[in-house]
Amino acid sequence: MTAAQPEALTFECETGNYHTFCPISCVAWLYQKIEDSFFLVIGTKTCGYFLQNAMGVMIFAEPRYAMAELEEGDISAQLNDYDELKRLCLQIKRDRNPSVIVWIGTCTTEIIKMDLEGLSPKLEAEIGIPIVVARANGLDYAFTQGEDTVLAAMAARCPDQSPMVEAEKNERNAIQKLLNFGKKKEDVVQEESEYVDHPPLVLFGSLPDPVVTQLTLELKKQGIKVSGWLPSKRFTELPVIEEGYYVSGVNPFLSRTATTLMRRRKCKLIGSPFPIGPDGTRAWIEKICSVFNITPKGLEEREAQIWESVEDYVKLIRGKSVFFMGDNLLEISMARFLVRCGMTVQEIGIPYMDKRYQAAELALLEKTCHEMGVPLPKIVEKPDNYNQLQRIYELNSDLVITGMAHANPLEARGINTKWSVEFTFAQIHGFTNTRDILELVTRPLRRNNSLKDLGWDKLVREEAKI
Repeated sequence: MTAAQPEALTFECETGNYHTFCPISCVAWLYQKIEDSFFLVIGTKTCGYFLQNAMGVMIFAEPRYAMAELEEGDISAQLNDYDELKRLCLQIKRDRNPSVIVWIGTCTTEIIKMDLEGLSPKLEAEIGIPIVVARANGLDYAFTQGEDTVLAAMAARCPDQSPMVEAEKNERNAIQKLLNFGKKKEDVVQEESEYVDHPPLVLFGSLPDPVVTQLTLELKKQGIKVSGWLPSKRFTELPVIEEGYYVSGVNPFLSRTATTLMRRRKCKLIGSPFPIGPDGTRAWIEKICSVFNITPKGLEEREAQIWESVEDYVKLIRGKSVFFMGDNLLEISMARFLVRCGMTVQEIGIPYMDKRYQAAELALLEKTCHEMGVPLPKIVEKPDNYNQLQRIYELNSDLVITGMAHANPLEARGINTKWSVEFTFAQIHGFTNTRDILELVTRPLRRNNSLKDLGWDKLVREEAKI
């Protein structure tokens, strides 16, 4: 007699610790996204070593970040924080002249109670460059929440429709007229008439420019115009945000930004699943359409077309099991997508769970599990890694998506693993990037299948025992 399956998702919390990458690593992708920015990380040499290693893959890029290293004198409060930060910011202004300097607070600034928010307004007025303060310490935040704190701080800097902004808008309109010069009048009118009349919509979340373009165009097909993105490519081009504007997040770890936009800027949040995988992208667009009373067109066919194009990858994982140890807060969306691919999710470990911000994603996960006829996974917040490893051995998982710390030990025991950090840096949003997600998910399975064909897997296991 089989045990009855739970009809609703179950949640647990274990150690209360964040077993994740440090959140200051958000500098790695944000400094590239915001082209006129400079990131100043205020911490110890340990933070500097971490950043140096975490961003080693970007050695050929010209970095726009630096470390303000705290020595023993700083930590014992014998030196003047303001003077030292002023010296560094003046040097940054002289060498780089950015449009904004972002101060990233670390664990050390929290412990010694550095008043970064108190120091920044005076220094900003003195050097003439905006200074945005973001807390990204590992005591309070998990891996990708570093981006969340930066965007929440930048949300406060988004302009409203002041006379100055109106002048800038007029200037942009003049530029648009120049760009339209030479086009037929009917072409320009047709381009403008492609959009339905709806309230302004601002999307938030840092994505590579090609993905931003893809998602903007997907909404344009439905007649929806995106008024702006937070963050924008340049700090000087932050979107106008006023009371009553609609906002929608594209990443599941941006709950603080969502809260700031709702409470401080009086925006209306569109609670939707996130545009990861064809199922999530369709649900995301459909939700935005429903809020604006627009009947979506062609989404069902578009999703079916994408699934058909990736069937060669899906058949490799259909019927297999996957276990998420928890690292980058993309776990719920990834799990929902893999269930739709035909996998069984045994457990979802996640460092932090905001049930309000991820409510629509959780509902879609539950619905997907019922439709696919698979058991609902247990969701474990702040999981105990030791206990998780025991469960992985017992369940004999086909694939474990884990932080880098556990990947090699699990591989040595014959368990397929994939680094969760790779999904953070890969392009996984929208319809067109579905193949990229599946390329990452199936790579360890394809690799180990090739090793088995060559007979090397036994040799690897024997060497691991030695």
